[in-house]
Amino acid sequence: MTDSAPLSPDDADAKPQRGIQALDNTGDLLNALATAARPLSLRDLAAAAGMPPAKAFPHLVSLLKIGLLSRDAAGCFEAGPLALELGLIGLQRLSPTREAEPEVIDLAASTGMSVAMAVLGPLGPTVVRLEEAARPLHVSLRVGTVMSLVNTAIGRVFAAYVADDVRVGLLAQDHLRLAGASATAIATQKSRYAQRLAQIRSHGIDTALSRPVPGIDTLAAPVLDHTGSICVVLAVMGTSGSFDCEPSGQPARILRAATLRLSRRFGWMAANDAESGGT
Repeated sequence: MTDSAPLSPDDADAKPQRGIQALDNTGDLLNALATAARPLSLRDLAAAAGMPPAKAFPHLVSLLKIGLLSRDAAGCFEAGPLALELGLIGLQRLSPTREAEPEVIDLAASTGMSVAMAVLGPLGPTVVRLEEAARPLHVSLRVGTVMSLVNTAIGRVFAAYVADDVRVGLLAQDHLRLAGASATAIATQKSRYAQRLAQIRSHGIDTALSRPVPGIDTLAAPVLDHTGSICVVLAVMGTSGSFDCEPSGQPARILRAATLRLSRRFGWMAANDAESGGT
């Protein structure tokens, strides 16, 4: 009878790892609270974690002791000071463009459309990533292109979410950007432009039909961070008439789902995000 060969480190890593069941249960409670995104009573939190209140309570007591949870004035459980500190450490390590990269690739694959990612650079909304569709579009958009805040969907989404003083400063230089607007045009369209930005904030998405490039339609949506500030805009682009460009259409839903996932990863939360389906 021969001895069995010893396990290599690779074999050990491949084996299922046993955890501590009590900690797994504690994790279920924390996950349930994070999913709810609001303070929960003992009964509601236990139910959301799929366990009886009597079983959940000792775990919650320990979480209170170490600061991962605290209780509000109504006695409901919410994130504690240690949880907030750990969350901030995690947020500080996130890179919006790096985290968005897989979503850009997935969007192009799932929609069959070209996808652009833009950030707010020193000259304005700037394209920093472009994932071409299987059939590339012949457009003037390139990495490094700076977009108009008035005449492009990407630019308008940024304009809708930046602070008022930042927007005013950027608009003063809009004529220098792709499809930029003159100061006179901006002044005459001021009321209509403000309404458009309000609509973008309400719907979480904007469209540009055959503008700035004739024959190319664009849908753009924001990615927000934990303060509600815009950090990235993702946009899908396709030939006019080749896809449903309505805000309620499938491409828009796929785009908003991607930006919502990213926004949540960066700590953004809103009471109505589940109902709105977008950011």
